[in-house]
Amino acid sequence: MCRQSTAQGSGIASGDAVIPGDDRQVGTGDSKPDAVVRHGVRLGVDVGSVRIGVARSDPDGLLASPLDTVRRSAGDVSELARLAAENEVIEVVVGLPVGLSGREGKSAADGRAFAAALAARLAPIPVRLVDERYTTVLAHAALQRSGVGSRDRRQAVDKAAAALLLQGALDVERSTGEPAGQLVAGGATT
Repeated sequence: MCRQSTAQGSGIASGDAVIPGDDRQVGTGDSKPDAVVRHGVRLGVDVGSVRIGVARSDPDGLLASPLDTVRRSAGDVSELARLAAENEVIEVVVGLPVGLSGREGKSAADGRAFAAALAARLAPIPVRLVDERYTTVLAHAALQRSGVGSRDRRQAVDKAAAALLLQGALDVERSTGEPAGQLVAGGATT
């Protein structure tokens, strides 16, 4: 499969295949050119009841990769603040666990409270909430397909889910030119 190009000003349309060394555009012709993506590293955070998965983007906002798993405890916000500072992030994307029906339950309320505490700690770095439906299920499935055993999968699924969440947010920004999700009060207003 060919990698999509998202170079700023490249004229390559979202979803069009790019062949390395070939400057011709391949596609249906009905997709919009990629929007400008802000430069800078972002963190993706998948908050669970026991562990918090963390992913990191490259500075160009093209690719999200699993970074770390943080134990859910009294020091979890401090640890995420340390990771944000260490990676010089411009934004943090936190998953909002919305039910399949679109309703928010106890997990979503917990996610919102966690994101608010993180936004207060990281200000002026913006924190955004993004719908995370299916990320954990997709992460489990991807790890299983790649041959990762169930015991090892438990250790990797949180950061893999965070990477899926962050990649989705990057893709939204690339296609719309706007950051994904809802800005959490307490952070910056970008």
